[in-house]
Amino acid sequence: MTFLSPVWLWLLVPALLIAVLYVVMYLRRSRYALRFTNLDLLDRLAPKGPGWRRHVPAAAFMGMLVLLVVGFARPTAEVRVPREQATIIVAFDVSASMQATDVAPNRFAAAREAARRFVGDLPSRFNLGLVTFSSSASVSVPPTADRAAVLSAIDRLTTDSGTAIGEAVFSSLDAIDALEGGEEGQERPPAHIVLMSDGSSTMGRTPELAAREAASRRVPVSTIAYGTSGGTIQMGGRETQVPVDGPALRELAESTGGGFYEAASGGELRAVYDDIGSSVGYRTERQEVWPWFVGVALLGAVVAAGTSLFWFSRIL
Repeated sequence: MTFLSPVWLWLLVPALLIAVLYVVMYLRRSRYALRFTNLDLLDRLAPKGPGWRRHVPAAAFMGMLVLLVVGFARPTAEVRVPREQATIIVAFDVSASMQATDVAPNRFAAAREAARRFVGDLPSRFNLGLVTFSSSASVSVPPTADRAAVLSAIDRLTTDSGTAIGEAVFSSLDAIDALEGGEEGQERPPAHIVLMSDGSSTMGRTPELAAREAASRRVPVSTIAYGTSGGTIQMGGRETQVPVDGPALRELAESTGGGFYEAASGGELRAVYDDIGSSVGYRTERQEVWPWFVGVALLGAVVAAGTSLFWFSRIL
């Protein structure tokens, strides 16, 4: 937390002095009462003291003073606020390895269900596109606010051979540029690519080349390594290992300013999508938060006056 007018914080010094003076006066009063040596007579003559209740109004009053001083200093804090606009591209791996059953019922079915949930949870004001990739990449749905079109395309997905991760990034960047091409002179809304894959890139341009291009356009690529190291599929009548290549996906994400995630089950993949949706759906900006301090200070004033009036029939 930072302060726009920190000079007001000097008023905390007299507030502290008031608190010290209150403690000193209370201790002096206690010592004076102990000088009355006939404690039995004192107990009969003096009513039972209010105990801890005597300090509640004072404590509430001091809290009010401190909060008002901090409020006048105009504190600021990092606050998450919803984005007004954004373009999100979901790059979905439809390579044959997605048929591995190390994730129930298989990687492809679980990933498709998680992607559907991700689409449904994104703010409706966002443009959302779908890119699919196997041996090549294509834009299945250009960025649009029509969620039904994206969900329908996800339902129609089928698997194919090969994995072209680099081409998926390039196709996603092209889709983003195509959407924003007619807005010359206006600030481009933020864009983000969410790429999920379960294997190594075997086709097309390399992920390293794609990462440099995405970084130059300031488009983060968040990657999800999906599946386990023990995944297998049947190819040509024999079992073939299809382990996840996490390091390559991590490098792609880190070099573009995106996040890297690993998911070894359908539940973990849904949690990853939830986390990504939360991060791309909001931005962090510094805002003044003094109204909160003033509001709580006013509540403290009410507590101080109310308890004093209720217990001692006076306002402080």
